Amino acid sequence: MIDFEEELKKFKPSLEIDETESAILEADENDMVDLMIQMMNEYRDRH
Repeated sequence: MIDFEEELKKFKPSLEIDETESAILEADENDMVDLMIQMMNEYRDRH
């Protein structure tokens, strides 16, 4: 059975919307568009 008191002790609240948005925007991750641009530039440089 679930021990709710123990689970509440382990609980960490999620980030608020603004904090989440900031965390996502600050991450310097490549998305598919970035990858496609990189691939096209590499192809163009070779040909």
